Amino acid sequence: MKLLIVDDHPTMRAGLAALLGHVEAHSTILEASNGQEALTCVAQHPDLDAAFVDLYMPGMDGMLLIQELVRHDPQLPVIVLSSSESAQDVRRALALGALGYLPKSASAHTILSAFRLVLSGDIYVPPFMLDFVTQDAAPHARQGSSKNALRLTARQLEVLLLLRDGLVNKEIGRRLGLSDKTVKAHVASLFKELRVNNRVQAVSAARQAGLITDASTSPKD
Repeated sequence: MKLLIVDDHPTMRAGLAALLGHVEAHSTILEASNGQEALTCVAQHPDLDAAFVDLYMPGMDGMLLIQELVRHDPQLPVIVLSSSESAQDVRRALALGALGYLPKSASAHTILSAFRLVLSGDIYVPPFMLDFVTQDAAPHARQGSSKNALRLTARQLEVLLLLRDGLVNKEIGRRLGLSDKTVKAHVASLFKELRVNNRVQAVSAARQAGLITDASTSPKD
């Protein structure tokens, strides 16, 4: 794989490069300290597989860079890795075309899970930001819903908790001993039951309905 890291802090770039290089042993990790360097790098390397972008950098900021990257290559997955935990920044970055948003406080496991999720074609938003990003999602699931009304099975609840933790289908399958096909079936049934269209909305709707809580606690009885 060929990945681009855009951040004005050398230590941050080095840490993320080491993490990605350790997991993707044969990857080429490119670095840029600002938006203009990033655009030059993209022009020189049209075969990039993904880009990690900081929001607040000198010169061209991350929001404008996201726009330029998406305009240059609409198929390039862009993941924001920022110190900002502002709901407004999350909404704007996703609206401009970013496919993932991670705070710099995220763990290595979360970063890698989000990376894999985005590469699989989904969108990643950290669980504690879901309520801000999807406050208009799944109104039917939020209004007067309960676990009994939603009729989720024990296995569906297990899958839902792992979705909350940011695991992709393959990781869920390994954790629960299920095939990819079975995991996909459970995820599809969850979407149907919660009346949502994606993982972000599913987790938000489930939290609103009281099915799950934050990652540090267990689901309600």
